[in-house]
Amino acid sequence: MKMTREQLYRRIEQAEPGEIAALEAKIAACPWRQGYHIQPVTGLLNDPNGFSFYEGYYHLFYQWFPLGTEHGMKYWYHTRSKNLVTWENVGIAIEPGTPYDSHGAYSGSAIEKDGMLNLIYTGNTRDENWIRHPFQCLAFMDEQNVITKFEHPVISDVPTGYTEHFRDPKVWLHEDVYYGVIGAQRTDETGCTVLYCSEDLKHWQFLGEIGTTLSSFGYMWECPDYLELEGQGVLIFSPQGIPAESDRYQNIYQSGYLIGEPLNLDTREFTHGEFEELDRGFDFYAPQTMQSPDGRRILVAWMGLPDLTYPTDDSGWAHCLTIPRQLSIQGGKLIQRPVPEMAQLRKDQQGIRTQDSLSNESRSFAGFNGIAYELQCEISQNDADLVGIEFRASDTEKTVIQYDRLQRKLILDRSQSGATLSEANGTIRTCTLDEDIDVDAVIKLHMFVDSSSVEIFVNDGQEVFTSRIFPSRDSTDIRFFAHGGKVDFRAVMWNV
Repeated sequence: MKMTREQLYRRIEQAEPGEIAALEAKIAACPWRQGYHIQPVTGLLNDPNGFSFYEGYYHLFYQWFPLGTEHGMKYWYHTRSKNLVTWENVGIAIEPGTPYDSHGAYSGSAIEKDGMLNLIYTGNTRDENWIRHPFQCLAFMDEQNVITKFEHPVISDVPTGYTEHFRDPKVWLHEDVYYGVIGAQRTDETGCTVLYCSEDLKHWQFLGEIGTTLSSFGYMWECPDYLELEGQGVLIFSPQGIPAESDRYQNIYQSGYLIGEPLNLDTREFTHGEFEELDRGFDFYAPQTMQSPDGRRILVAWMGLPDLTYPTDDSGWAHCLTIPRQLSIQGGKLIQRPVPEMAQLRKDQQGIRTQDSLSNESRSFAGFNGIAYELQCEISQNDADLVGIEFRASDTEKTVIQYDRLQRKLILDRSQSGATLSEANGTIRTCTLDEDIDVDAVIKLHMFVDSSSVEIFVNDGQEVFTSRIFPSRDSTDIRFFAHGGKVDFRAVMWNV
């Protein structure tokens, strides 16, 4: 049963007696709790926030509504890791409740300054008529993880020409000046990103809109992130309201990027190429990046989407975050690969190579099965019409990743993955692989499977499919198949 507005906008200390314990009991019995992904202790997780490195730890916060699986009163919840792989829950980081975040501490970012981790976020407020007014707020975290809010908002007003949909500041330092991008909606209900600057993180100057060629591209741009990588400028954002177009934009909301020349901070002009989606799967939104101490650019995203229901809702929790991904640029395209640290989770290696080509058959191999594992596969000598892998499979369930040679398309099919998901997002996702793939080409699939998710990195990160799946615990089979011809497989897997 859906919560009322009053129930949704309670603080955690306003929970009914036994309410949180009841949630915890339901969660403990849930078969889809993840093995190695960040997930909420109770309630709903959404956007990753404040991804940063400070005092020897990677810090990653996320939007959190503790009392249910709908979007209500949002907190920042804090996790941290020494290695990007094993995360420990620190607890609540930012609590809503001041006049400037009375209805939620919304998304934002983090940057170190003066020995403190500075957290810049959107404070959500509502008046008596339920009209929103956003404030951009600041808090400080010390090396003991103690957080203190700055007493005033650092940006109090929405500039003329924009609506109350004005949020998600992402801040960086450039030549002793701090810059920040904020996701915005113009008064004509089109989306964009605006730019601010500051010398001290407390006093900000509005510079104006970032100039792109996308003057009418959806009705809101959420969670913008500007970075420079390998001499190029990259603007990542999550536009809402983009209609589907062939294989593109199939999710109800998108996440993607523009690559071009570095942003001109004086004129705000950004010369760029086409908007490209970051992920081809069903469940990927609100990505945020950080620069690691060794200079790598690392991305994490919400493995879910707003405005959809998921099977774990009935178990008192919703959503998780992706594994961290290392970014690079190749041929004008953003490449995502799992961070090498993920190999620290590997246990019990199993390897196969088909001695004779699979030909019009499906085959399983001893030791190749499981609920949570990493799997690397190379497909070669392929003249089959369809070739692929069925995983988290049983007699009645399976998730399928397959290559259609005639269409030159890679297809993820979760129509038989287990518990039914929202019809709004469908059951098939596809993308076209490079036109030069032929019978002699090798297709590489690098899969991270967990209790209720899969992340598939294709051809060393040229494409990624990220999706939630909800199979039974006894659906553990892995089957390799070829139809309409023959193919060679080489694969290795590790339990994690």
